[in-house]
Amino acid sequence: MAKIIVVGSASIDLVVTSSKRPGAGETVLGDSFKTVPGGKGANQAVAAARLGANVTMVGRVGDDHYADIILNNFKNNHVSIDYVEPVTHMESGTAHIVLAEGDNSIVVVKAANHEVTPAYIDQSLAAFDDADMVMIQQEIPEETVMHVGRLCKERGIPLLLNPAPARPLPQEVIDNAAYITPNEHEAAILFPDLNVAEALRQYPNKLFITEGSRGVRYFDGNDEVLVPSYKVEAVDTTGAGDTFNAAFAVALAEGKPVYDSVRFANRAASLSVTKFGAQGGMPYREEVEAQL
Repeated sequence: MAKIIVVGSASIDLVVTSSKRPGAGETVLGDSFKTVPGGKGANQAVAAARLGANVTMVGRVGDDHYADIILNNFKNNHVSIDYVEPVTHMESGTAHIVLAEGDNSIVVVKAANHEVTPAYIDQSLAAFDDADMVMIQQEIPEETVMHVGRLCKERGIPLLLNPAPARPLPQEVIDNAAYITPNEHEAAILFPDLNVAEALRQYPNKLFITEGSRGVRYFDGNDEVLVPSYKVEAVDTTGAGDTFNAAFAVALAEGKPVYDSVRFANRAASLSVTKFGAQGGMPYREEVEAQL
């Protein structure tokens, strides 16, 4: 069983569904409202655990009711919370999500997730012992992403960086990551002076650009490869990227070849969008393998 450490955010998603997305200054009537566990870090931790990995979460929550929901959800999904420490006098992170017109719009409030600091990582070093893979995203401070990259480089642990939400990154962060998984928008921000083909060739078997319904593109050292996605009837696309990243990390940590790892991740992501909620549709290992 692969041991995966997820450093990142743990939040509550406040999800509204509507047939129409409101414009600036506009009010529309929604169809439903739900409160569900989320946060990119937590989503990836839950997805990896469901796919068969031994997962430890490194993160923070607040001292509110939402924290209880977040922690109980980790326990129910067999994610270790030994390194998820509540922050007193602070709210848990939230994501405010509008599902409309076949896609989502999201506003993230970091709150306690902002306290996933380099100092907190240093308090949690034991979590990294014998790790097969570390996963990290960008709903936590930028200096923490850099610190974890250095830590993984020093310890020889592969780091999978999901650079979302998008922001420019120091070259050191890119260099220290073993795998980087932006979507097309994020890739344009990371590599503003390169087109897609140039960026992929500069980072063979390292840069994997997700292209939604088209699939995932990377350069294998000889050729540019597009691994196609799977066609499904989408109910909620929230969390599809997190499922892809988790499945990709699990497959790589288990020693699967790169192409097979991307294919496994694409299949998992396609299943995740067939149900409501970022985590609601995240599949279990047997579901993915049955569809492969």
